[in-house]
Amino acid sequence: MNTPQPVKIAAVQMVSTPDVERNLAAAAARIAEAAAAGASLVALPEYFCLVARRDDDKLAIAEAPGDGPIQRFLADAARRHGVWIVGGTLPLAIDGDPSHAFNSCGVYAPDGSLAARYDKMHLFRYDNGRDRFDEARALRPGDAPVALQCGALRVGLSVCYDLRFPELYRALMSPPCDLVCVPSAFTPTTGAAHWEVLLRARAIENQCYVIAPAQGGVHESGRRTHGHTMIVDPWGVVLAERAEGEGVVLADVDRARLQSVRQQLPALEHRRL
Repeated sequence: MNTPQPVKIAAVQMVSTPDVERNLAAAAARIAEAAAAGASLVALPEYFCLVARRDDDKLAIAEAPGDGPIQRFLADAARRHGVWIVGGTLPLAIDGDPSHAFNSCGVYAPDGSLAARYDKMHLFRYDNGRDRFDEARALRPGDAPVALQCGALRVGLSVCYDLRFPELYRALMSPPCDLVCVPSAFTPTTGAAHWEVLLRARAIENQCYVIAPAQGGVHESGRRTHGHTMIVDPWGVVLAERAEGEGVVLADVDRARLQSVRQQLPALEHRRL
């Protein structure tokens, strides 16, 4: 029996600005870097295209589904480099509701076609008396989990705050995914406390690889994001990590490793609920 070959994947960390064009240029450079390093799948962080000063700013750049400069950029980059691109997130307009958008993750195939779209299901709200966030002011939640085949890998999609809802990842495991993507822009407070432990938990309990591209640093808008972009293996081992600042982290998805973990400890087969 042939041993399945490892698949190199790349997670891009960014410190995005309020300027879409500058962010696209930064993403283009990192995608090119990842492709040159041999990655066949490249994942961008949440809101790679815009970290704005106000929640309403994202509505001003919301694109119609399937048409717009940000979506064209992702399709062109996938085609140019012949890679799968998990396009972080961008705001997509909602017919009849100009005051809200979907926070959407598009996956583009190496031929530039849109292979899947996932709309973030869980919207972040947090208030500790100093930091206040309420995504529902400008966003509407999605309503369906999404997984797809990206070449040799079955890939499940999620975004940032979704990480706290293990039932979403269980829904993505029928059939099991090889890789789960978590493009994010975690706050420093919640990130320091929960980011790594939740990523490792999702990898361990679902016996899959996790790729988590993040925003990481101090943004021109004044916001700070946690960073710590990482790739985690199905035993919960952090294979690659970047704490802060722009860059690329790479690792191999080793399907022989996946098979070994699932055979030695067949937890996915032992589920009762």
